[in-house]
Amino acid sequence: MIPRFKFDKSYLLGVGVTMELILRNARFKDSLELFDIGIDDGKFISIKKNIPEKGDEEIDLGGRFVSPPLVELHVHLDAALTVGEPRYNLGGSLLEGIDIWSERKKILTKEDVKNRVRKALKWELANGVTRVRTHVDICDPTFNALNALIEIKEEFKEYIDIQIVAFPQEGIFSFPDGEELMRKAMEKGADVVGGIPHYEWTREDGVKDVIFAVALGKELGKMIDLHIDETDDDHSRFIEVLAAETIKNNYEGKVTASHTTAMHSYNNAYAFKLLSWIKKANLNMVTNPLDNSVLQARFDAYPKRRGHTRVKEMDEMGINVSIADDSIMDPWYPLGLGDPLQAAFVFVHYGQMSGYNEMMRLIEMITTNPAKAFGATDYGIKVGNTADLVVFDAPRAIDAIRLVARRYLVIKNGKAITQTKPYETNIILNGKKEQINFIK
Repeated sequence: MIPRFKFDKSYLLGVGVTMELILRNARFKDSLELFDIGIDDGKFISIKKNIPEKGDEEIDLGGRFVSPPLVELHVHLDAALTVGEPRYNLGGSLLEGIDIWSERKKILTKEDVKNRVRKALKWELANGVTRVRTHVDICDPTFNALNALIEIKEEFKEYIDIQIVAFPQEGIFSFPDGEELMRKAMEKGADVVGGIPHYEWTREDGVKDVIFAVALGKELGKMIDLHIDETDDDHSRFIEVLAAETIKNNYEGKVTASHTTAMHSYNNAYAFKLLSWIKKANLNMVTNPLDNSVLQARFDAYPKRRGHTRVKEMDEMGINVSIADDSIMDPWYPLGLGDPLQAAFVFVHYGQMSGYNEMMRLIEMITTNPAKAFGATDYGIKVGNTADLVVFDAPRAIDAIRLVARRYLVIKNGKAITQTKPYETNIILNGKKEQINFIK
């Protein structure tokens, strides 16, 4: 268990007793004005330009950018930190990664999974993430990974809200007893119904995969989150089936479609017809720029496709789009550190979202948008809510993205759980030493 973090007393200013904690001089997005944030009994009790009262503890944020906690809506914690085990993905493809994972899965133990997940979750916490949705491979009759994640969920419940997706990595109908394994996984304690229709052996089985997942989710009253159309094949069109099944079952708002990279390759006439059905079904969409920027278009000559979904168009239509990590050093992606901000930085370039307003939207795609898809309540920096927030070591939102800024402070339930001291860089020119930063 992670111990409570005690503040570094060099940051404290006041000694009052009217509030437990006051954060002074906080900046929201790129506001020119600074605000004080008063916290007491784990709740936000005052947010104004100047709180006249004194706090039991006070921290001057010095104009640093503050946001609600980050939400990691799509990650595979059971595979985290397995890169190179039993071998590296030399070709870099999605299918080679699945083959390697199938080999590594044979030697999984519960303690192996728990030890790796603990480390990955601590990285997530240090990056300001307090809600995580993890897909867990249930194509394993021992359920070693699922059992491990259920125990970890309880172990970390004070710090991170975890949702577990029953994820059939090798298919529901292409893996022996896949339907039964899905039901057992949900009975054991998985929170969300998963699926992977594009990996099934046939188009017909892929359609059955979607229909089964939606029906099971509705039967159990659970949310649904499918890996879907994660391919460069423009004939992979299971997202239309998911939208239709969601509408037919009156399950709008409770279904998430992850990846949908094939949408990049659809002809525009079909794509824009499809987007209208996605909006009607109120699907939550997730893009994973770190993995899909390297996994997709492996078979292309030139020009090479980007291989992500149509984020700009969906966002402009009011469809709820989130950005997530997907992998933390596993057979599909050898890098990663559990930081959705890093994924957002990559998407500035990968998705050509370098316009000012577009970058501001990217912050929402790692905070409020995934919080909505997560079903989070009591979320956001406003009076009366639970006092959860993250402070970036940067003065503005755009600087946080540009620098992939470290998280200066992470607050959960009104208490600091991580604190990172700022870097200090000195430069010596013409015999003179000068401390520099990377702020304009």
